Formats: sequence, C-alpha cells, structure tokens
Amino acid sequence: MPGLIGPSDYSQEPPRHPSLKINAKEPFNAEPTRQDLILSYITPVDYFYKRNHGPIPIVEDIDRYSLAIDGLVEKPIHLSMAQIRLLPKYNVTATLQCAGNRRTAMSQQLKVRGVGWDISALGNAVWGGAKLSDVLELVGVSKFTSVTSAGGKHVEFISIDKCKEEKGGPYKASVPLSQATNPEADVLLAYEMNGEILNRDHGYPLRVVVPGVIGARSVKWLDRITIIEEESQGFFMQKDYKMFPPSVNWDNIDWSTRRPQMDFPVQSAICSLHDVDIVKPGKIRIAGYAVSGGGRGIERVDVSIDGGKTWFEASRYQKTGVPYVSDDVGSCDKWAWVLFEAIVNLQSGNADIVVKAVDSSANVQPENVMSIWNLRGILNNSWHHVYVRSTAAKL
Repeated sequence: MPGLIGPSDYSQEPPRHPSLKINAKEPFNAEPTRQDLILSYITPVDYFYKRNHGPIPIVEDIDRYSLAIDGLVEKPIHLSMAQIRLLPKYNVTATLQCAGNRRTAMSQQLKVRGVGWDISALGNAVWGGAKLSDVLELVGVSKFTSVTSAGGKHVEFISIDKCKEEKGGPYKASVPLSQATNPEADVLLAYEMNGEILNRDHGYPLRVVVPGVIGARSVKWLDRITIIEEESQGFFMQKDYKMFPPSVNWDNIDWSTRRPQMDFPVQSAICSLHDVDIVKPGKIRIAGYAVSGGGRGIERVDVSIDGGKTWFEASRYQKTGVPYVSDDVGSCDKWAWVLFEAIVNLQSGNADIVVKAVDSSANVQPENVMSIWNLRGILNNSWHHVYVRSTAAKL
C-alpha cells in the first residue's frame, strides 16, 4: 500500500518500555509487571501489552495512506486518514485481552502450544476514532444490516503486516456484519489511544477495536476492509483461536468442528502478589482486575484466603469517586475491566489466596484449570491462586 509498508525483517522495530516482560522477541510479545498493570484504571500506552505476529509496519507517507473498503457492497471506496477524521469521532473505553492470557499457568498443568503469558496480557484504554457503522454507510451498508443486497454477511479486516502463519501474507480476521453495523457494539476504526495518536506497536495509523471480543479480532495497521459472504478464511480465524475440549490433541484435531472464538469469558486475577510470595503478618492488600466479554459487567468479585473454603466480597471500582454498578451505562464503562481491592488480616502461617469473579449474566470462573484445558492454551479463566507465607512460616 502506498504510504504504509509491512517489513520482512525486524531491523526497524520501535522502542519499548524497559520494564516490560518479554515473552518473545521476534515477533515481539511482551506484558507489563503485575504491579504496573493495575497502577491506574486506564493503562498507560507504555504498559499496554504488545501482541504481534510479524515485524511492525512502517508509515512512509501518511498523506499517501488510504483504507480500501470493498467486497459485496454497492460502491467500493478508498478513504484517506483526513477523510476518516472528518467522520464523527467517538471515544470508547474498552479492555483488550489476548486469548492467551494466563497461558503459562495452563501449560504448567499440561503442555500447550503458544507464546507464554502470565496474567497481564490485557489492558484498558480510551480508544478514539470513527464508528465502523458510520464508515460502512459510505459504501451503502445501512446501520443494523445483517446481509447486504449482494449477500455480504461478514466484515473482514486485512492488515499490511507479514505473518509466517499466513506464509508471508497479512493478518486478517472478521466479525459478523450485524455486529459491525450496530452502533451500540461500538466497533471503532481507531486512530487514537488514550488521547494520543496510535503508536506503531498499537496499530498506527489505523486499527479496528472490537470491544468485548478477544484481541485477535482487533486488527492493527489496516489496509483493507472487505464485505464477504462467509467468515474470514485467514489462519487466525480457521486454524487458531478456537476453543477445543481437553480430549482434543494434535493427532485428532479437526479445526472445522469449532467456530472462531469471539467473546472472552469472565476473568479475574490478583496483581498485588506473586504466585508464590512472602509477606509480613498483619493486614495485606489483595488487588487486581476482573473483566467479562460481550459488554457484560462484573457483578461480584469473591476472595478467599483459605483456598476457597470461605469467601468474602472485594470492592470494585472503575472511575474515582463514582460507585460502580454492573451494567449501569450511566455510571460504568460497559466494555472495560473493573479493578478490585480487599484488605485482609493474615496471621502467621501459609495462605492460599484465591479470586473468582461473577459477571452480570451470572457466569462464574471455573475452579479447575484442567476442566478447561485446551491444546492452544486459550481462555484460561480458572480461579487464580497465589500462595503466601508470613515471615514466621515455612512453605
């Protein structure tokens, strides 16, 4: 594409914050420390996890960049960044989460394939840009459309990057047209993140943000949007990011038996402590995040200090000074995480501290990771344990 190129090597990667935990160098995949992740409700760009499948694209001339929108539509077009910026701008606070978040813990139980992630492969940002539903009207697709007159049912997002899984081709993914044309779904063509122009790691100059859905569908470095009849046939839709039962292995897997994963399940994790930690007896702070997909709020965060035998409720919050009420659009950000906190009095000895969340549809995290084990290690939302001892106790 004129103005935007996808490099074939890693010689021109952007700088990154030195505190990030690097899980893979090429392509670059990294996450913040647990403590840095929950320093604020809005995740600073430097601490937002980096998930890539190839070298980071380079903008050579922003004035020559344009986004193609074509396929099963009445009037295909090309839009420059200046034209996109003329459309009504929306700011949407949304948490993006990699489907592989907490993969390392799942792999410790039984080996899985994929980049290892601790609990910080997610982040919460204010995304600024044009609603996709507005953009699609420019090619003759009205709001709340499920099928175009030419038979289009899905919206495919195609990047400019180069992925080995696509044999050097671009990353691509799709969402149903009904979701893309629904203004209340808040699907954005984003050019800002936390009030600033996107940086290269996060999709400059333009990316899609699909709130409430695994991060794999929020394609960065957009080259083209195509309206198609069937869902995208790209690798990451058809041969990855699908949820299989524990009985499926690499010898008997049949990718066609599962639909591509979209919404992520209810999730929570403790960020104020390490998985094995030492503290002084007395009051300790247990803090972390909870989030659910599909716009579902967090109804409750339960904490236990005895491995799940007894529970008490943690406080939940988003905006400072504003009480959080699950699914109250007037007081909460429906697509965003909540942070939680509890102060407990820990006596001398060992403690198995556990957290689990319940969302507004009464979905609750499963207790046992092996009940949701899958060969790609995605969607590990089992109870999160940390094992703590006081300075007077031995493990």
